[in-house]
Amino acid sequence: MRLAPMLLLAAALPAFAADPAPEIQRPPAAPQPVGTVHTIRGIPEACARLEGMFTGEAGQPYKFDAVRTSPNCQARARFVDAKAARPATSAGWILNDVIRVPSAACPDQVAIVRVWRHPANAIPPKLDAQGRARIYLQESVDKAKANALAPIPMYAAVMTLEGKACH
Repeated sequence: MRLAPMLLLAAALPAFAADPAPEIQRPPAAPQPVGTVHTIRGIPEACARLEGMFTGEAGQPYKFDAVRTSPNCQARARFVDAKAARPATSAGWILNDVIRVPSAACPDQVAIVRVWRHPANAIPPKLDAQGRARIYLQESVDKAKANALAPIPMYAAVMTLEGKACH
């Protein structure tokens, strides 16, 4: 009798193997009405906010976009195009978050946003004789011209729509 639960677990393992466990665990979001723009998640390091909206249209039932939070925000990370970065198949990317947003008008339809993070192993500047970490403008300009700047973290998001559309 103990074999049956083990067989069920073994059958379910391939489904869990498709996505690694995200760094952030969260329940599904509140159902969202059609035509209302909602914030999916903020990424303050990249000065970005992920927004979505159920459209009710058959051709594009859900619109998804990354929006800059403020023109004055100083980003400490970059938000990159997921199609170019291919985070699910490229080395170094970590699944950071999986957000499920159900439709209020059609509970079977769920927008799933996967947020990927590529950490940068930033090294703080060396301390000078006074024990201070100093950054000099000319040294930074020279590094930028030589394409030798330290890497910065990157984020990418991929949206998929699951479930049947209501008629």
